[in-house]
Formats: sequence, structure tokens, C-alpha cells
Amino acid sequence: MALDLFGNVIIKDELLRDKFIEPPFSILDTKSGNWQRRKKLWLNKGIKSEIGRDNKKVNSIRFDTNGEDITKNPYQSVFDPALCEVLYHWFCDEGGKILDPFAGGSVRGIVANYLGYKYSGIDIRQEQVDSNREQAMEILPIENQPQWYVGDSNKLLNDNWNAKFDMVMSCPPYADLEVYSDLDGDISNKPYNEFLELYQSIIKKSCNLLKVGGFACFVVGEVRGKDGNYIGFVPDTINAFKKCGMKFYNEAILCNSIGSASMRANGNMKSQKLVKVHQNILIFKKN
Repeated sequence: MALDLFGNVIIKDELLRDKFIEPPFSILDTKSGNWQRRKKLWLNKGIKSEIGRDNKKVNSIRFDTNGEDITKNPYQSVFDPALCEVLYHWFCDEGGKILDPFAGGSVRGIVANYLGYKYSGIDIRQEQVDSNREQAMEILPIENQPQWYVGDSNKLLNDNWNAKFDMVMSCPPYADLEVYSDLDGDISNKPYNEFLELYQSIIKKSCNLLKVGGFACFVVGEVRGKDGNYIGFVPDTINAFKKCGMKFYNEAILCNSIGSASMRANGNMKSQKLVKVHQNILIFKKN
């Protein structure tokens, strides 16, 4: 048994990873070798979450949750499968049911069912859901398919769902930073005041379907308005969950790769804007 200078037992990261996949700290580093190896293993299974999102408009530059700089290809903001694996492992009961009201690409659904969870996701775009289902059929056995539903979450979540979920897990639109479609129920094409009203409603309806003791995890990032100032999307998300009775239980920072951030730093600092290379992971609990 190894002890530090104060007589405390030293717990190495390797031992924590054996139990938790990644050390359960409030900083998650996607640049680490272990993280990159896990991510590569997932992507090698054939996950291509960017497919089905070709007609998306990006209003400004940012990093996606995969740590990739979307200035290189602004039509492919995808979710990190290694992050899915960690968050499911930490905050969902084994074999639990997961609800995703902003499903987007295939990643969160395929990873969930591959690991033995049961995923239900909602996306407003038929072509996105068609692509997700096609990918899942190529990767997962036919008897273990994620369930994707086409439609407006604010309406579909009014239906009489014959299930309670163990976890709500999503990465919502970051206001109008990426406009996914011009469909009426797509909140990404709304002015922020309308976006926020619909966003709060969807969060409330999702949490109504969450079991007591269950967790909701949202991966979000701050967004600048037309005046160059942050709009407060992160605190607005926290307040939306609090308004429906959820308790703010954990928060973590997802550190993304630097990519072209160093090249953009000079330009950004002409107006004293820091280059953003992180996402916020917000975790709430239903008591």
C-alpha cells in the first residue's frame, strides 16, 4: 500500500479507471491518451453521427463535444461516444432506460444500447432519424435497437408514455448557434426568448418522466449574442431544471482539444474574447 507524506493512501488514476472508466473528477480531459483510445474504439464500430445533418447552418465558430474544431467542417458537430460511456456508467442504473429529448445524431443511442441500456430519443428531422436507424442496424443486433421518434419533443412528451426513465441525457441546441432546420417545432431557429420558453417546457416534460432518484445530464456550452456578449445559456439551463424541481447535483468541465484555437487566439483577443475550448456538463437529481 503506497502512502503520501501525510500517511494517506495513494489511489492511482489507473485504479480509478478500472472502476469508473475515467477518474470521477470535475474535469474531464478529452486530450488524454486513455480518452482518445476509448473514443477511437467507439468510432471504429462504425458510428457516423454527422450523417443526416448536412443541411445545417452554423451561425458562428465553436468546438463540438468531440473536441473537433468545426471551422474545418462546419456541418459536422458530433457527440463524443467516450463521454456517453462515462456518463451512462456514472449516472444510470445498469440496464436502465434513457430519455433524450434532443437526440440529434446516432451516438448517444448506439452507445446506450451497445452497453445494455434502453435508449429513447426524439428528433424533429425525419432524415436524421432515418440515418440513425440505418447506422444502428449496421452496428447492433436487430433485437437491441435504440428507439428514435420523429417529431417535436414539446408535443411528443405530452403523450401517455408507458415508461419511467432512469436517466435523461442530452446535448440540446445551443440557442441558434447551429440552426438544424426551418421546421416549426425546431427550437434552434427561434429567437432566444421563444427558444428559452420551449426549452424550459421540454426539460420539464422530460423530468416528469424521470424516476425519483434518477439523474438528468445535459452537455451545454455558452453562446454569444449579436452584441458579442454571452447570453447566459448555461445559467438558463440550470434555472430551467430548478424550476421543475430538479436539484443541481454535479457539474463538470469537458476539456476539448486545442485544434486551431491557438491560431484564432490573436484575432479573438482584438476584442478581448477568450477562445473557448471547453463544454459544461450539468447533472441534476430528482428527489
